[in-house]
Amino acid sequence: MKECSKAVMRRLHDPNFANRYFVGSGVDIGGAPDPLGLYVELFPRMRGVATFDKEQGDAEVLESLEDCSQDFVHSSHCLEHMNDPAAAIQNWFRVVKQEGHLIVTVPDEDLYEQGRFPSTWNGDHKHTFTIFKARSWSDKSVNLLELIMGLGAAAELVRLSVLDEGFRHTLPRFDQTMTPIGECGIEFVIRKRSAAEMEAGGRVPPAGVVSKMEAYLLTGFTFD
Repeated sequence: MKECSKAVMRRLHDPNFANRYFVGSGVDIGGAPDPLGLYVELFPRMRGVATFDKEQGDAEVLESLEDCSQDFVHSSHCLEHMNDPAAAIQNWFRVVKQEGHLIVTVPDEDLYEQGRFPSTWNGDHKHTFTIFKARSWSDKSVNLLELIMGLGAAAELVRLSVLDEGFRHTLPRFDQTMTPIGECGIEFVIRKRSAAEMEAGGRVPPAGVVSKMEAYLLTGFTFD
């Protein structure tokens, strides 16, 4: 039920999406028929976003997209349709520029599939997803922490959250994404570290000294 559109209002209330994640030009993998590009005007630092769907090629490979060519890569509920999610996420991350972002939403296996696989509500789902479990009921479960760690030293995980704000745990089993508020997913955002950051072992602040006036404006306190 137009999960990308459903996420827009939530994302508008988080300044990170407008100021850090959706910045520059990007690509929306599997975006049709609910593309992120419908909402460019709501994210003022987004110059544009192209939809990459079946007509553009294999979303698992992204053969037509060069390495480090996109300021950001977005995908809403596409990874679960890939034959090899690990290979797909590697290629999605491959095309992100240094200091750019990969923004991905997938269904949470407990909120969406709810204990049964193959999926009751989408027969094309090839995998289920969880942030972390010692044991899953699904024999096709993908542990997202392991998947993200597989991206290597360049991957800085900056967001990982269950989208359960609109999920009602008291209801019997049914597809709650069909409601206006149920996202039933997991969202993660990965920033690609620069070469300098990887060499330093993490982010380091810019060179220089914060002036007394800047410190006062930032904190409201004076420093001797």
